[in-house]
Amino acid sequence: MRVIGLTGSMFDLIIANGIVVDGSGNPAFKADIGIEGERIVACERSLADAEALRRIDADGLTVTPGFIDAHSHSDTYLLLEPDAPSKLSQGITTEINGQCGGSAVPRLGPARLPSDWNSQFYPALKEGALHPSETAGPTWSTVAEYRALFEAVQPAVNSVQLVGHNTLRAGVIGYESRPARADEIKVMVRRLEEALEMGCHGVSTGLLYQPGKYAESSEIETLAAAVARHGGFYATHMRCEGNELEESVDEVLALARCTGVQVQISHLKTSGPANWHKIDRVLETLNRARGQGINLQADRYPYLAGGTELDVVLPAWAEKGGSDEILRRVRDADSRARIIEYLDQGSGRDWEQVMIGGGWSDLVRGHSGRTVAAAAASEGVSAGELVCRCIDADQARTGAFFFGMSQENLNRIFNEDWIMPGCDASLRAPWGVLGADHPHPRAYGTMPRYLRMICGVIDGCPAQASFEEGVRRMTSLPATTFKLKNRGQIARGAFADLVVLERGQLLDKASYAKPHQFSEGINYTIVNGAVSYEGAGRFTGSRRGRLL
Repeated sequence: MRVIGLTGSMFDLIIANGIVVDGSGNPAFKADIGIEGERIVACERSLADAEALRRIDADGLTVTPGFIDAHSHSDTYLLLEPDAPSKLSQGITTEINGQCGGSAVPRLGPARLPSDWNSQFYPALKEGALHPSETAGPTWSTVAEYRALFEAVQPAVNSVQLVGHNTLRAGVIGYESRPARADEIKVMVRRLEEALEMGCHGVSTGLLYQPGKYAESSEIETLAAAVARHGGFYATHMRCEGNELEESVDEVLALARCTGVQVQISHLKTSGPANWHKIDRVLETLNRARGQGINLQADRYPYLAGGTELDVVLPAWAEKGGSDEILRRVRDADSRARIIEYLDQGSGRDWEQVMIGGGWSDLVRGHSGRTVAAAAASEGVSAGELVCRCIDADQARTGAFFFGMSQENLNRIFNEDWIMPGCDASLRAPWGVLGADHPHPRAYGTMPRYLRMICGVIDGCPAQASFEEGVRRMTSLPATTFKLKNRGQIARGAFADLVVLERGQLLDKASYAKPHQFSEGINYTIVNGAVSYEGAGRFTGSRRGRLL
């Protein structure tokens, strides 16, 4: 016979004696939390007399809402590693995926998966690592087919899916370096609206990347207007985060004013020492726009190096047409000589500030975690030649980390109460098909590092906010921003996305040299009532993540 608890039935789980930081920004308080199914049904001073199938003693520990990763790229990896190790181990329970213009859906026409996903997904598929849905089969084209696969696999974390503009554009006109025609934009709008009706939350752009970089502002505005009509939001990796940063901000604000769309600026930064002084004007411009009623937020990761593909260093003429054309030019003697001359003499790159990341060839993996300058010296070649060799050997799939951001500016950015943390990384695992990669440390360490940074625990980072305010920016702020009802808070009726942590033990261990290291201090991560992570690298296999 079941023993009756406060809610009329036995609790499935009670988290007892914890210090509750509820996500509102208000002071912490001592309470017990009772969970039935996927929901929080009690948050009381004491549930000591109540019965539960499981009880977690959180005495001396802090209980927060699950952290929401405001900027993620796990669309396909959730199907390969549904335990989401690098995310759960830092307390992440929900991801905002499909960012920077690249998304898993819709995959139509000539649209391809981004090179890092493509490199991991299809080899894993051949090895049987993916659990296919009977409805969708092992791959997908539409949002509905992707959803069927997601639900069949049931990842451990929730996912909000955006439509990537680069994916959308490539599906209509391929990777051509030209503006879209009016009829092509109409097709893009139709496909975008279909995806929104199937459950996507908005559109993202990656205007640094192909083929999105060839889109005129009017093309983006038309798509953003369609999103606004559906109540969605627009996330943007702006055209430039360095020399033309202010012009790029102006373009975003002009779009917001003419369409009324809600805007999320991705990984707000000032790249390169020559641009660090722009932070004051940029923040002033953005705060003024917010004061004028523009619905605008931003995200940022707590590191001073960005991460993307190495081929972004190529001259514009050499990267047109996508990876096939890049490889053709790198392998042609005359074109290669021109590229090397540009990289060595005309690019202005400091190769001590560019580090080789993940790769697939023996050449690249042998240099992962080393600067281009150091790798080139060890090979006895110029930096330009080393870059070409890496791109050639890796078939244009080499990752890289680009240093050149200011700690002082990062502190300024994190002082704004409307900017939230985002990993800007796909989920990773130290094992299996994803374990052979060499990711940015943000994949494993963003959330603990963010809390330590804004609370003044890290040298060179003065306290920016209280622990409670930091948690608010990681939970209820993104939940409100992305319209996630009953998430990002600890309250009766909210979904039971929760983290139990030890504040004094929070530590991000991942480094640029050794990125596959779990963070410390996260004792439990609970998603929709399922205890999916129990600390110290223990993943339970109990998964209730949803495609929201």
